[in-house]
Amino acid sequence: MIRFVACVVAAAVAASANALQASDDRGVTIPLARPAQRIVSLAPHLAEIAFAAGAGAKLAGVSSFSRHPAQAQRLPVVASHGRVDIERLIATRPDLVLAWRSGNSPLQIARLERLGFRVFVTEVRSLADIPRIVRLVGALAGSADVAEGRARQFERDIGDLRRRYAGERRVAAFLEIWHRPMLTVNGAHLISDALRLCGGHNVFAAAKTLTPVVSREQVLDARPEAIVTGGFGSAAPQAWRGLESVPAVRNRRIYAIDPDLLHGQGPHVLEGVRVLCERLEFARK
Repeated sequence: MIRFVACVVAAAVAASANALQASDDRGVTIPLARPAQRIVSLAPHLAEIAFAAGAGAKLAGVSSFSRHPAQAQRLPVVASHGRVDIERLIATRPDLVLAWRSGNSPLQIARLERLGFRVFVTEVRSLADIPRIVRLVGALAGSADVAEGRARQFERDIGDLRRRYAGERRVAAFLEIWHRPMLTVNGAHLISDALRLCGGHNVFAAAKTLTPVVSREQVLDARPEAIVTGGFGSAAPQAWRGLESVPAVRNRRIYAIDPDLLHGQGPHVLEGVRVLCERLEFARK
């Protein structure tokens, strides 16, 4: 009997030692009895983060448009445009679901949790959030060492860029993420953080909503020195007809950057940040 009790206690201690928990960006603590073995990601950047965290081999399902890295494109799709196919997700038998706070429906997240799934919800609002989330996913997947190495490399690369552009003249810029209607971002958005790193200033940083619609009159009043757009057609001068008094338009400082690079929320956004910094250098001349 004593031997049996000792075995039970030892097993309980081992289980406790192997147990994992982490708080997500809702402030919800997600407990796991052991490192996740089957993971589903509900947004493209979360698949990329899982691979960066050393957990790519554990991904059992992803969302549509998961392109980074290339291996993610071959995985079963269980979500599209923020909507989850519950039946497909159930079929993957995940023990951890990675969700995007502002991109996945709270109602669907709540439903997944009612079904008993562990849902870890995160939000990328700054460049520093990317390595932070890589570390968290690595901890939950049991690949903390790999995640730490990748996170540190990202931080080193970002630090190098920050130091390089720290002393440059600030450039007032309009960040256009859609042309009709004109859609931009405020100062709390990831792209705005990237602009600050490059020595730029978001002319709509004070907007109350994360992705506000702005009028042509507001752009006229803001008088940006540079315009950064995600639409290659909207980089053409004719797309800005009537706004010739805006310095960026008058001086033809309108720069198109592939939204796959700049709007991404995984580690490959670093490529977009480098391009953004280069474009601002042109605007300073």
